[in-house]
Amino acid sequence: MGDSVSEIRPTFNGSLHVECREDRITSDAGAVLVREIDDLVGLSAWLAERLHDPRDPDKLVHPLIELLRTRLYLLVQGRRDQDDADTLRDDPAFRVAVSQRRGVAPLQAAAVDECGQKREPEGLASQPTLSRLNQLLSDPQSRRLLRDALSEFAVKRILAANGGRKRQSLGIDVDSFPIDVYGEQPGSAYNGHYEGRIYHPLMASVAETGDILDVVLRKGNVHTADDSLDFILAILDKMKEACLSAFLRIDAGFPEDKLLSAVESRGARYVARIKNNAVLDRMAVPHKRRPSGRPTKELRIWFHEMTYKAESWSRARRVVLVVQEKPGELFLHHFWLLTNCSKKRKPGNVLLEMYRERGTAEGHQGEFKDVLAPALSSAPRWKMKYRGQPPAKRSRPVDAFAQNEATLLMNALAYNLAHTGRTLVAEATGEGWSLRRFRERALLAAARITTHGRTITMVVGGIAGKLWEKLWPKLGRVALAPTT
Repeated sequence: MGDSVSEIRPTFNGSLHVECREDRITSDAGAVLVREIDDLVGLSAWLAERLHDPRDPDKLVHPLIELLRTRLYLLVQGRRDQDDADTLRDDPAFRVAVSQRRGVAPLQAAAVDECGQKREPEGLASQPTLSRLNQLLSDPQSRRLLRDALSEFAVKRILAANGGRKRQSLGIDVDSFPIDVYGEQPGSAYNGHYEGRIYHPLMASVAETGDILDVVLRKGNVHTADDSLDFILAILDKMKEACLSAFLRIDAGFPEDKLLSAVESRGARYVARIKNNAVLDRMAVPHKRRPSGRPTKELRIWFHEMTYKAESWSRARRVVLVVQEKPGELFLHHFWLLTNCSKKRKPGNVLLEMYRERGTAEGHQGEFKDVLAPALSSAPRWKMKYRGQPPAKRSRPVDAFAQNEATLLMNALAYNLAHTGRTLVAEATGEGWSLRRFRERALLAAARITTHGRTITMVVGGIAGKLWEKLWPKLGRVALAPTT
């Protein structure tokens, strides 16, 4: 780093001197923490071993594993724009975190060969390089690997948290959600329900642990249940590795006979809301009566067991009418739950409590949308310049929809990394932590980095320093068994 120092003296306090100089100071010390979690989990290494890198090995400056780390760590830190890689190119915490080199080499200038060509990376990869990474990740096989990585490492983390044993039961929540887009991204469309131009992805997660199991990008105007059958069945098959029995929770947009029959054939249990219709309303009428006596000031709930067969269903199924008396309201409220669990095993009150666990999963989904805030902005554009000059040959536009799905999947992987750290902080402090609080308190931490010989010292002070002291001894709990 340079030694030039300029000094500023504010007039309001003569004792205050401000020095402006180059120094190894970072506001993203958390990138080092994320690298430690990533190495213990083995995520980036697993992806780098399996992804096909078509680049010429003799011309590589940034190995694939470093590009993957750069993209994932930027997302975890909240740097969702690829241009942030240029802004943070010389950030010492990021340079140390993503580099394959040991010692102080990540902070030194890149070595050059006899032809003056760099043989090692100097700083983070540039925005164009990360764009080419996204293009590499957008081919069908690579996207399949990203989706496999989500479920593979979620299963391994669940097993590790349970001492290597399968859990007795896990709730799998499947739901769709909107991602707003601004422009003419392929596949995006106006959705009347959400009143905006969106993509309409489908996500599966585990309420008990918060892990995202899978996510698939869909066009903006598709129905909630479109393409959900294969998606759900694949998740149910995968989760057999983590639990003895899976419990599927879905909302009123999903219950179709083909899906319900397929889930039942897998031996999985489910609970779902079903939409009110004329037949169900008539079935509910005899039960929408208050008992005699004065209304209470507390919420009262009654459950009524029935069977129901929709016209499109192949057979009748158990439904539970839930009637609610809300304080201060004249009319009773009601809704229906659908399940293949027996009344003896899951009576109405237990079934309702299990369905309400969807709120936990929706909270995790909300954090994904709010904190990671995936920016799906890829659109097909002709390349107008190459290294400042018009290209010799106009390349065809990329598959923008596929690139947006790759971006969504990388955001989901980044969420799982951040969520892993968040759960450890919660365990270390005995408090509940939102993902945003974890990022702001533990990851977006200021630090000063110095080198002496072959030693790098990073000084993290304040709240973050005290938090890291509590967190670091817990990191060994996320170490997973080697993947095959």
